[in-house]
Amino acid sequence: MAFLIVAPHRLNGYFVNLIYITLVYVGLAYGWNIISGYAGYFSFGQITFFGLGAYATGFAINAFHVYWMLAALAGGILACAFAFPLGYVMLRLRGPFFAMGMFGMAQTVRVLITALPATGAGAGLFLPPGSDVTSVYYWTLAVALGAIALTIWIDRSAFGLRLQALREDEQVAGTLAVDVTRDKIAAFALSALIPGLLGGGFIYFLNYIEPDAAFSSRFDLQSIVMAILGGVGTVWGPLIGGVLMTQISEALWAKFPQFYLMLFGGLLVALLILLPHGIVPALKRRYE
Repeated sequence: MAFLIVAPHRLNGYFVNLIYITLVYVGLAYGWNIISGYAGYFSFGQITFFGLGAYATGFAINAFHVYWMLAALAGGILACAFAFPLGYVMLRLRGPFFAMGMFGMAQTVRVLITALPATGAGAGLFLPPGSDVTSVYYWTLAVALGAIALTIWIDRSAFGLRLQALREDEQVAGTLAVDVTRDKIAAFALSALIPGLLGGGFIYFLNYIEPDAAFSSRFDLQSIVMAILGGVGTVWGPLIGGVLMTQISEALWAKFPQFYLMLFGGLLVALLILLPHGIVPALKRRYE
């Protein structure tokens, strides 16, 4: 923890950026883990909330000259608020239908953002120059730590037990006095808040955002794979998977720039074959 706090003042820009993007991925993995790992609703569209948070933050800064952290907080709250009506509709679906529905929602929102002049349309949204990379780093660190703390609370709370009951058998959980609709929408909203807050920091970090970056399927897929590799529905799985994958990807890119995607993909497949339930569950089985 001390290393992460002093990193912007002790490391050069390359390593600070590497830690920053690692924190973004870790936060996204934790957000996905709440709805998909604990509640059992496998989502391919959590990047929707990341993009909404980014664009809401940029719009607030440009239109109302709001301090960027307040704008990013508002962006996260907006993403969370959007998740309530969206969850009421989408969480009626199950399995692959929910996954594909969320993927379609992400693409629908991306197209709508592209068509709006207020968001810069396809050209993207520019912010005034002069972003403070250090403040964005600490914002993202705080969001990632908050996501870990939230997951620890969920894992140890009655709410978390109810979500796990929903994951195992939603109909049986309903007969055991679990308010199915309330709990799964609450999980969905919490899972939307984290990427929404991260999106607000991301646009300020770049000073610019455009639809393909804000609603990037690559960001979404990589965060999902990180959570799966670390261990779905566990407290530390997204952290271990996020840090491990980011560092391996960066090392392979630096060493083998021409072939790193092929090597990284092959290594990932091998790890998932060897550890089908993830790293954390494998370690628990080994040492229990």
